Amino acid sequence: MLLRPSTLKVIADGTVTRAYRTWDRPRLRAGGRQRTPVGVVAFDAVEPVAREALTDADARSAGLADLDELLGLVDRRTGTIYRIDLHLAGPDPRVALRESMPDETEVVELMRRLERLDRGSRLGPWTRATLEAIAQQPGVRAADLAANFGRERDPFKLDVRKLKELGLTESLRPGYRLSPRGQAVLRAISPAAPQPVRDPGIDD
Repeated sequence: MLLRPSTLKVIADGTVTRAYRTWDRPRLRAGGRQRTPVGVVAFDAVEPVAREALTDADARSAGLADLDELLGLVDRRTGTIYRIDLHLAGPDPRVALRESMPDETEVVELMRRLERLDRGSRLGPWTRATLEAIAQQPGVRAADLAANFGRERDPFKLDVRKLKELGLTESLRPGYRLSPRGQAVLRAISPAAPQPVRDPGIDD
């Protein structure tokens, strides 16, 4: 579910505890979770609600000014209105993971997982080259990195996301960089690779 940065901020501080969406079918389930820039958002309940049952209090719980603003939101589409109870469950576990330095056993396991990604790709081996490209070009747009490999942007981004799940990369705006964990793994699989470039213009 798309959540705007301004909405995520008030979810994080507990001001907003609900969201409303109009869908042809439920797009979330109670008990589900979504990783976001502010942490993991948990969905406690996803229930249909009648339009005429909505109130000003419902609007305020969703961070909206009043019922009119809420109705303006849910009336943008046709379908069933769903009330979504949510809260911030905690930090994204990938944040801590990418800062953790792997020991020898973890490095071996990560190398095995990268090999599995390579074997499962129609492109052939891609993980090492992608890590090296990100190391040398932090903050470069995904489209430009992809073009260097003769690839389309979106499939390339999906592959980088697999590296991010392992805690090896961090997303920037734009582009990526290697995490400390990713740098350690790159040194293990490519000892002769140049050290990662850190652009002083990129904020943490």
